Amino acid sequence: MKRSIITTNDGSTTIHLADWNETYHSKHGAIQEAYHVFIKNGLDLFDHQSLSILEIGFGTGLNCFITYLESSKNDRIVHYTGVEAYPIDLSEAIQMNYPDQIEASKKNIFKTLHECAWNQKNSIASNFILTKRKQFFQEINDIDSYNLIYFDAFGYRVQPELWSDDIFIAMYKALKDNGVLVTYACRTSIKKAMLSAGFYVEKLPGAPGKREMLRAIKK
Repeated sequence: MKRSIITTNDGSTTIHLADWNETYHSKHGAIQEAYHVFIKNGLDLFDHQSLSILEIGFGTGLNCFITYLESSKNDRIVHYTGVEAYPIDLSEAIQMNYPDQIEASKKNIFKTLHECAWNQKNSIASNFILTKRKQFFQEINDIDSYNLIYFDAFGYRVQPELWSDDIFIAMYKALKDNGVLVTYACRTSIKKAMLSAGFYVEKLPGAPGKREMLRAIKK
């Protein structure tokens, strides 16, 4: 599949898949979308000193990177698991300009997120442990393991199977009680799949360029 690096509206980069006309992040702004969806409406809900996070779609590492930056502000301990069936190449990763756009002094950390080993725990910092799992989303079978899920799969238009009832049942099982799942998407069928899995679901204002997003809570 033909891939190219493009610049989004906030100056940050992302990867474009030409055959699908799909991008890893919003064309309206990769960084601003990540902060709005996953930090403001996800991470910031928690005051836990220790937090377990599951990311569905490790991709470019942007969500992991900004979570590392946020956790370093207060030394919160984060155990971060990123699931990705098709990891990007390091040559693509180092073309992402996120450190330059956010915090250039952490460029080596961003590179380390991509260079560290798959399928094992990696101590990125004393308070940030990263496990990258090369795995299909349909194979996830964690139980009561996470406080927060970043659901950042490719869109329903190109991969509807990643937004099915079965997937959200697995997400519900993976969360601890009162756990939260956040995603950029807000399609009626997705909300119905979340409700069917047992979630309480909220519509929230979306990131710039998108009207709404969804947040699901395991009550």
